[in-house]
Amino acid sequence: MNIPEGLRYTKDHEWVRVEDGTVRMGITDYAQHELGDVVFVEIKPAGTQLKAGDAVGTVESVKAVSDVYAPVAGTVTEVNAELEASPELVNSDCYGRGWMAALTLASTPDLDALMDAAAYRAYLEQEAK
Repeated sequence: MNIPEGLRYTKDHEWVRVEDGTVRMGITDYAQHELGDVVFVEIKPAGTQLKAGDAVGTVESVKAVSDVYAPVAGTVTEVNAELEASPELVNSDCYGRGWMAALTLASTPDLDALMDAAAYRAYLEQEAK
């Protein structure tokens, strides 16, 4: 399971990368693996204000439709338009070209509540038991 260092993670299997007051987010390698082949991604449009835990969009795979949750409070500033034509990027490059949305960060404490790579790895191991 690919769990890059330097990112933050949620118990709902989203990742966050902080980039100068903006957070870029997507679903983790574990989540995309569990979903199977992603066939459609829908993310709320730029300008949408979210609280941490609000649904920011949905991911549809051959197995199921799943909500994607905002890991932090903020406003959607950018949606990855590339996923409209190529939703499979979520499977092939979930931490890179398969990112889903960028948000302005409303509250730094939201970041502190997220797990680092070691804590997320331990969380997955615990969940597997």
